[in-house]
Amino acid sequence: MEDRHDLVFRTARELVGLMVDRQMSAREVLDAHLEQIERVDPKVNAVVTLVPEHARAMARRADEAIARGRALGPLHGLPALHKDLADTAGIRTTYGSPLTAGHVPRRNTLVVQRMIDAGAVSMGKTNVPEYGTGSQTYNPLFGATGNAYDPTLTCGGSSGGAAVALATGMAAVCDGSDMAGSLRNPAAWNNVVGLRPTAGRVPVWPNSMPVFTLAQYGPMARTVGDVALQMRVVARPDSRALMNLPEADFGAALDRDFTGVRVAWSSTLGGLPVDERITAAMAPARALLQDVLGTAVEDAEPDMTGVDEAFGIMRAAYYWQNHGEDYRAHRAQLDEGVRWEVERGRALTVLDLGRAERLRAEAHDRVHAFMAAHEFLIAPVVQLPPFPVQEHWPREVAGVPQTYYREWMRVCSRISLTGNPAVSVPFAFTPEGLPVGLQIIGRFGADFAVLQLAHAVETVTGTGKRRPALAL
Repeated sequence: MEDRHDLVFRTARELVGLMVDRQMSAREVLDAHLEQIERVDPKVNAVVTLVPEHARAMARRADEAIARGRALGPLHGLPALHKDLADTAGIRTTYGSPLTAGHVPRRNTLVVQRMIDAGAVSMGKTNVPEYGTGSQTYNPLFGATGNAYDPTLTCGGSSGGAAVALATGMAAVCDGSDMAGSLRNPAAWNNVVGLRPTAGRVPVWPNSMPVFTLAQYGPMARTVGDVALQMRVVARPDSRALMNLPEADFGAALDRDFTGVRVAWSSTLGGLPVDERITAAMAPARALLQDVLGTAVEDAEPDMTGVDEAFGIMRAAYYWQNHGEDYRAHRAQLDEGVRWEVERGRALTVLDLGRAERLRAEAHDRVHAFMAAHEFLIAPVVQLPPFPVQEHWPREVAGVPQTYYREWMRVCSRISLTGNPAVSVPFAFTPEGLPVGLQIIGRFGADFAVLQLAHAVETVTGTGKRRPALAL
């Protein structure tokens, strides 16, 4: 039998093939991952709820299906972990808050249900900041999650536990969500792949704000191919969701000839401060895109006027609607970032909301026109390398003071407002040995094209194959 340590770093597609071809059982694959969790998680604190017996029952179901001659689906038997913001029926879902520490949902979030229906084996939940607030994964219930490459540093967030679990071989696939960069930022800092899909590509249900576009569910994995595999499952319309895009073929070939494709290159996405280590690590991508892949690269970026203001207003309104009651009853128990957002949301007027919508519409039109002339926009995923895990957020980036907890995440949140698809793909490492991802942004609805370019970058660099020492 294959060494269990090697097994946990197989791609999800390879693992499905092994199980479907009866070279290995789902229970054997699960046991290897449970052993990796037991061995590695105490070093990083990524898995906050573990349900091994529940997982073994699901693995047994997968093996019984193969014995009857059929696979359960594209994710057959894959050990999965779910973000602790996504509801999981019968499995504790805390949202990282003491106010919901004992919450056990009665139904699954649609993304979780679709993964299970496709054969995934649910092992438990991954750590998040309280209510997903900020890109530093810590909360009063479970503490902080350390970076897979240096646990004394942050792993990012809010899908931080998921990114670390993948990087260290504790799960084959994970789900995540992204409002201000929560799929992309931790992926970049842990050398895995995180895709924020086009708004409406992955239906969100249940949803208290059904036409809210900033927050989107999406997949995380160690390879672009494994992200595409998950998109085959989760990116389908659902009549219960008000926002739906037509189904796309995520099972098509990822290989593509990019000769002559126009690509815009932006090292600051509108003049944002970026640490010189990020700029230096990202710089070789330009030659890769132009000289190796044959694209036509030019310095260009869309006009981001008003984007930060619109995003801030809409996010604050979201927090007031979803956490206003908690604020009134339990203000002192909430994280400072949650309180800050709710207080801003409480002060908003109808005129503020109208201005935000107008600014978003103007930004969408400008970005749409820009992307009509450039199939892709390349930008940093993060504005600085991981900072100490004890710090809740960086007070300075490249010498520029940061005045609020998510100001340093605008290289991602600016794209969130437009609704365009964006992926973080492993690209390089800093001199200190910390991962740096590349953000590939595509046209509205062109999620698969974004994955194709990410796959091309991944194939050339091989950066995603570098494993953290603590997981070996």
